[in-house]
Amino acid sequence: MMNIANLLTFSRIFLAVVFFILMQLSGIWPVILAGFFFVIATLTDYYDGYFAKKYNQTSDFGKIMDPIADKFLILTAFFVFVKMGLVMGWMFVLIFLRETILTGYRLAAVTKGHILAAEKAGKLKTAFQMATVLVILLFVFLKRLDLFAPWDATSLQTFLDFGNMTILVLMTVVLGLTLYSGALYLWNNRGVFFQIKT
Repeated sequence: MMNIANLLTFSRIFLAVVFFILMQLSGIWPVILAGFFFVIATLTDYYDGYFAKKYNQTSDFGKIMDPIADKFLILTAFFVFVKMGLVMGWMFVLIFLRETILTGYRLAAVTKGHILAAEKAGKLKTAFQMATVLVILLFVFLKRLDLFAPWDATSLQTFLDFGNMTILVLMTVVLGLTLYSGALYLWNNRGVFFQIKT
């Protein structure tokens, strides 16, 4: 069923592709545009739920696709940052495994007649992931803006070290929230899990 809420959900997937393409380009404008479209994508995450409730457009399809669109957007951004050397590959792999395993779990639950909506811990995780992406984009923007070129080598390295450490701390929190929310989700829906296995 296609409605405003579901169109906004699908737009998040499209914007993730646009984000990926822009981040392959050099210069500051692609980063600015990528950041702009990422913000728009995060807003669709709020408004698809808003319109679904306001116009009574809540559907099982939307409950499934909304978190999938979120995961696609976030994983696309983190994959780009891994390619840029800003995020550790093993962190991305763990986040990717968590997201894909739970997505598969949700789809398997559908075959048993269970629609598993996102939980509060998962929504908090997604919000922190999105905020982290924006911080990393700011770091990339400042690097490309080259404001720090007139500095001496030591000052420039201090800025780069601070940025990399900030990203590492944020990604550590992201990873912790991602794994915790995933484990909590599986535990809270353990009854469905055993039905899927049987």
